[in-house]
Amino acid sequence: MKLSQFKFNLPKEKIALHPTKFRDDSRLMVLHKKTGEIEHKAFKDILDYFDDKDVFIFNNTKVFPARLYGNKEKTGARIEVFLLRELNAEQRLWDVLVDPARKIRIGNKLYFGEDESMVAEVIDNTTSRGRTLRFLYDGDESDDEETKHRKFKEELYALGETPLPREMIDREVEPEDEERFQSIFAEVEGAVTAPSANLHFSRELMKRMEIKGIEKAFITLHAGLGNFREIDVEDLTKHKVDSEQIIVAEPAVDIVNQAKETRNNICAIGTTVMRAIETTVTTDGLLKEYEGWTNKFIFPPYEFHVANHLVSNFHLPYSTQLMLVAAFGGYDFVMNAYQVAMDEGYRFGTYGDAMLIIDK
Repeated sequence: MKLSQFKFNLPKEKIALHPTKFRDDSRLMVLHKKTGEIEHKAFKDILDYFDDKDVFIFNNTKVFPARLYGNKEKTGARIEVFLLRELNAEQRLWDVLVDPARKIRIGNKLYFGEDESMVAEVIDNTTSRGRTLRFLYDGDESDDEETKHRKFKEELYALGETPLPREMIDREVEPEDEERFQSIFAEVEGAVTAPSANLHFSRELMKRMEIKGIEKAFITLHAGLGNFREIDVEDLTKHKVDSEQIIVAEPAVDIVNQAKETRNNICAIGTTVMRAIETTVTTDGLLKEYEGWTNKFIFPPYEFHVANHLVSNFHLPYSTQLMLVAAFGGYDFVMNAYQVAMDEGYRFGTYGDAMLIIDK
C-alpha cells in the first residue's frame, strides 16, 4: 500500500466543527463486508446489530487541557505550547511541542497566565518542534511532594484549553468542548486528543446496552498527536508512528476472551481500541493483560485477530486511522463508502458521523 492511495478530496465544509446536540444523534453508515451492502442509519440504531453477550470494547482514556499559550521572556512573543506527556513529576519535566519552534531555544523562559505566575524553562531540544520544559513551581513549603504535585497540575491545567484538532482550529474553543471532547466514561488521564468513536455513546445508549445484555470492556490507550502527524513517505512500510501508552487489564481480558470462547460478536469502538487489542493478542487469538507502550501501525493488508466489528468516525485523507479502517473493511469497499459518505452529506472528523463495519 502506498500513501497516495489514501488521497481523496475532502471539502472543508464536510468537517464537523461542532458536535450534534445529543451524543447519539449523529449518523451511522453500516458496512456489511461479506455482502457489500451499505445502510444509512442513526447512531442510536447501532444496538440493532448486536445481541445478548456480545461485547463492546471502549477506550476510557481521559483528555487533559493540553494546549496553552505563553510569552517568551524579553521579546514577549506569543508561543503555543502543546503538552504531550509528563516526563518527571518531581522535577516538573514535560515533553511538549512549541509553535513557532524557531523562536525557542535551550535556556529560554516562557511565562504563562495573565499574571505570568507560571514559568517554564526550556532545557532540551528533542525534535524540530519538540522541547523539554522544566516548570519552575515551588508551591507551599508546608505541602508534601504529592500535594505540591497535585496543586501544580491543577494550576497548569487551569491555564490550558481543550486541545481541539487542527482541522477545527478555525473556531474558538467553546464551553461545550470541555464536556463533548471527552467520552462519558473517560477516567484515566493521559490523552491529548479524544478517541472519536467513543464520543457517540450517551448514558441513555449505555443503559439500553445494559438492558439488551451487551457486555462492556474498557481498555486504555492514551491517544497522542502521533496519530495526526503527516506521513512523509510513499511506502507505508517505512512509516514509524509515535509510541502511546496502553493498559489492558484483567477485567477486559476476561470479558473479551469469554466472548471469543462462546463465539459472540466483539466490537472495537474506535481505531485506538483496535490498535490496543491487536498489540496484546496471543498467537491463538486471545487477549492478554499488558501495561506498556505500542507503536503498532495497521494498514492493508492486515489480518485481525480479536474483533469482528469496528466502529470508527470518518477520517481525513492520508490519516493512519483511515488506513486501519481500510485494512479492516477492505480497501476498495471503504474508499467507495467514503465517497458515498461525501455524496450523502456525512460529517467528517472528531465531531463527525460514524461507520460500523460488520465482518461476518
